Amino acid sequence: MTKRDWSWALLGILALVIRYFAIQNPEATDEIYSRLFFPGIRNVIDLTLGNLPFPSVYLFIATVIFVLVLFVRKFRKRTGWRSRIFYTIKALANGVGALVFFFLVLWGFNYQRTPIFQQLSLKPKALNLEQLKSEVEITRRLAVQYRGRITTDTIAIGSIIEYPDLERLVRGNMYENLEILGLNFTGKPRTKQFPPPGFMRKMGILGIYFPFTGESYIDPTLHPLEQPFTVAHEMAHSYGVTNEGEANFIAWVICSNSEEPLLRYSGHLRLLQYQMRDFYRMAPDEFKEWVQGLSIGIRNDLNAIREASEAIQPFSIELSRKSNDLFLKSQGVKAGVNSYQQLPMLAFAWRKRMNSED
Repeated sequence: MTKRDWSWALLGILALVIRYFAIQNPEATDEIYSRLFFPGIRNVIDLTLGNLPFPSVYLFIATVIFVLVLFVRKFRKRTGWRSRIFYTIKALANGVGALVFFFLVLWGFNYQRTPIFQQLSLKPKALNLEQLKSEVEITRRLAVQYRGRITTDTIAIGSIIEYPDLERLVRGNMYENLEILGLNFTGKPRTKQFPPPGFMRKMGILGIYFPFTGESYIDPTLHPLEQPFTVAHEMAHSYGVTNEGEANFIAWVICSNSEEPLLRYSGHLRLLQYQMRDFYRMAPDEFKEWVQGLSIGIRNDLNAIREASEAIQPFSIELSRKSNDLFLKSQGVKAGVNSYQQLPMLAFAWRKRMNSED
């Protein structure tokens, strides 16, 4: 850059201007960015960074450190406080502009696409108590059925297949079953484990998609039965799905339609957790009576998941929640972190649609 070069700052502003028009025209964003431009980005990343044996976010961190070192060296060569202040402002503006530009171009414009549930003609609505009781019973029966195909023992399931095999299994099922949703996704995204174990959970994160490298990551300490669903959830983000509720929904559809009992059980178990939470909130007395009839095996699995979650506490749950909520709302997700809770409504709408088609 030259002394008066504000290129990255200007590119960041340009990206925000495009984002403004993208918000006004979600269908055009679908056609131009999500279905034409982004798939190209997806495939390039998968053929390059996706083949690295380690999380490529380390390359991003190394790049940031290199830029900071470069900034400090040039800053020290400046003489006079005015020159240093001007240089700092320019460097900061260009740095922020570059982050905004690459975030939006590499993934962020997907926030302005037509919501997935609208593309699928789903009309999710809040469930009343009777609907919820019916739904939670369906999910309970399915969970019992597919747990029985994994093991006949009632002891909590504490181990599954090795993670590299699990990642390949989930990715294969994503590729095979996305046609069920009628969505045109492409690529073979990676979801890698992020060392050191427990670090992400300390930060209040179980999994995350990192747009600057095009990879998603999960914490290695995540309970084995949560891993299949979480990997599918993060891979949904890799395909350009931004809404957390919709990523949950796609993960559930993929897992629950898999030929693998492990994936099916993981999907039904996650939906069951959300439904149980809603059931308890709406009718605590009835819930306590219902939960007594839950099979011992499922109850042990749920307890094991809860214990694994409580074993590593984040530094600040409230800070993590508020920062995530603020980020999601700033990108146009009106429900913020509450979007995670949309799965029971979307699953109900999907089951209703599938039954009507039969």
